[in-house]
Amino acid sequence: MAAIRLQAGYSSVASMIVGLILVIVVSLIADTTVFAVEQSQSLNEAADGLRLNAEDMVAHGGMGDAKAIVHHCAETARYAEVLIKRLSTSHPGREEGVASLHDVIRHCKRVGEIGIHADPGVLLNPAIKARTAARAAVKALGFAK
Repeated sequence: MAAIRLQAGYSSVASMIVGLILVIVVSLIADTTVFAVEQSQSLNEAADGLRLNAEDMVAHGGMGDAKAIVHHCAETARYAEVLIKRLSTSHPGREEGVASLHDVIRHCKRVGEIGIHADPGVLLNPAIKARTAARAAVKALGFAK
């Protein structure tokens, strides 16, 4: 009879341990899923910001607003940097996308160096190149709408 009690006690302790392990595993999976969804939303927001600022940058260039071109180009470069930092190494199209994002930053840096006092037509050439690189990055990374 003592053996039966001992065996029953062992069974309940083992089931408690298994139950605790299951709770831990389920909560880890839930946390990982929530983190992945938050990271995906963050990347989508950065890609949207990149796309919108690149388009606005060139649109303002067509209107002759040099100050707006420089502003939107700086924002475009900032979003490109955010995307480079947040992309995982396993993200599909990462190599091509990051290369295009570096092009965005390079062309926007050129716009900033030229400055707001230049003729908007002079700013428009590197701004269009930055927009083209931004579009290529968004497409390569799979954020195209």
